[in-house]
Amino acid sequence: MNLCEIKKDHNLVNSVDWEMTPEEAIALHLEWGPLRSQTYYNSRDNDNETVYFVINTWKKPPILTLVRRKGFDSEELGNFRLPNNLEKEFMNGIGKYKGVYAVEGNVRKWLKHELGI
Repeated sequence: MNLCEIKKDHNLVNSVDWEMTPEEAIALHLEWGPLRSQTYYNSRDNDNETVYFVINTWKKPPILTLVRRKGFDSEELGNFRLPNNLEKEFMNGIGKYKGVYAVEGNVRKWLKHELGI
């Protein structure tokens, strides 16, 4: 999917958890680690579904990915490039370290604007 296709899918856009981090998604779906709060989810089973964006910097250029995770399964719904100015700002902000990062700050603002939120 590209960003225009995602924007047209109102159910998908409305299901995005903008506060979800990669670490929290792993804790929720794969481990019994800490979450935002004990009451964040009523149950932690294979029926829980989470949709969220991450930025993967393991390869160049960094890639913005929309992820759907349900139980042990994970599906990449789309992969996107950031605009050059945001890519540079993001990479400088993380010290150019490799990893998988939550979408925050100006990247989140840009993405919400692109999706019409």
